[in-house]
Amino acid sequence: MTLEELDKKYVLQTYARDYTNFTHGAGSTLYEDSGKDFIDFASGIGVNSVGHGNEKLANAICEQAKKIIHISNLQVIEPQAHLAQKISKLYGEDIGVFFSNSGAEANEGAIKLARKYGEVKFDKKRYKIITLENSFHGRTLATVKATGQDSFHPSCFAPYIEGFVCAQDIKDVENIIDDETVAVMIELIKGEGGVAALDHDEVMHLAKVLKEKDILLIIDEVQTGIYRSGEFLASQLYGIKPDIITLAKGLGGGVPIGAVVTPHKDIFAAGDHGSTFGGNYLSTSAGNATLDILENIKNSGQLEKTILYFEEKLKEVLDANHDKFERITGAGLMRGLKAKSADIQSKIIKEAMKNGVIVLKSGNNTVRFLPSLTITKDEIEEGFARLKKALAAI
Repeated sequence: MTLEELDKKYVLQTYARDYTNFTHGAGSTLYEDSGKDFIDFASGIGVNSVGHGNEKLANAICEQAKKIIHISNLQVIEPQAHLAQKISKLYGEDIGVFFSNSGAEANEGAIKLARKYGEVKFDKKRYKIITLENSFHGRTLATVKATGQDSFHPSCFAPYIEGFVCAQDIKDVENIIDDETVAVMIELIKGEGGVAALDHDEVMHLAKVLKEKDILLIIDEVQTGIYRSGEFLASQLYGIKPDIITLAKGLGGGVPIGAVVTPHKDIFAAGDHGSTFGGNYLSTSAGNATLDILENIKNSGQLEKTILYFEEKLKEVLDANHDKFERITGAGLMRGLKAKSADIQSKIIKEAMKNGVIVLKSGNNTVRFLPSLTITKDEIEEGFARLKKALAAI
């Protein structure tokens, strides 16, 4: 039985897979079983923040696995406490952290925290959360309803959880707020919504308005966080201090982990929320190693150089392909090239794969780029050389 046959027989078919069988990777290069190599501009959808086969991360995982992989959260977990401290220092504020296993779980935790805030802080309970059109917040019943895309709300999964209101854009939020609104939940750069960055001034104005109204600002940084924008948090890029931040993807360098970060440390009490696996020895040891690696490349100036060079290459592609692309979107190493049609977008992604470079799909006909933050100049050059060959073939 081939691998494809095995997968189709035993794995629930919830993904439209291709059947390239990657066996190993080094840096931002992946190798399939035939030996063919691919430049990875996707990093597992923004997860492999320090690339493949990173020695420091691998050593941290191996050393921890030899000692303790997991105990329950009924006992204190040393690397968990250290990781929470690191996040607090990098954010620059006294915060508390709850660790989960994924971005969807982190967003679930943020929703629960906001709803309890709405219960204990007001005479009349507040529970509604406003989100934005074209947003994406996860696949659970709560987070999928929070997601501002009708395609994620098919009738087969109904009835959905109530309490979410979708604003057409950030300027529309103020008009929707009522006396039952407890929070506004947004992505500063919409990962699934065309890699579209929100306007800085509009975000700062919204943050000011919400503060005045005592409404929580939740920033979903599942994809934008952990230096993806060029700063530790995209919130820092925008100059705002949210009430709740959610993290995941790049935090563990590939090991599943999520986090709810908040200065409102007195809202949750023992028993209000929990996770069997969240923040265990293995995942938080990986998180500590990952942040050490990324903090070093940020402080050395290497991350900024990488971002500028990647942007330069994107501009070259746009300038040479105005028949296919409209503009560059995003920030940092979370970038998009908006194609002129869905057909062009689909052909580019498929042809890129044939030419040995992996890129991703995003909404609004956008080709998405999420390379590892440790990608080298040579890997960027090679990846764009292959992308140009792919574009020439279309």
